[in-house]
Amino acid sequence: MQVQVNGEAMELHEGATVAALVEKMALMGKRLAVEVNEDIVPRSQHEQFVLSNGDRVEVVHAIGGG
Repeated sequence: MQVQVNGEAMELHEGATVAALVEKMALMGKRLAVEVNEDIVPRSQHEQFVLSNGDRVEVVHAIGGG
């Protein structure tokens, strides 16, 4: 299936979860926020939230600084 991640097409296997996407993007353990179709997906739901073909996903990685 294909989803849009931060405005770019990405291929994922059917039934992929938000957690699988985060892992594919090498962001496991990082501070981030994930939005699917304009709705925030809480970190506690990343393992269970299944993505669908055509979903629009935004992943924002929090970077510390001053």
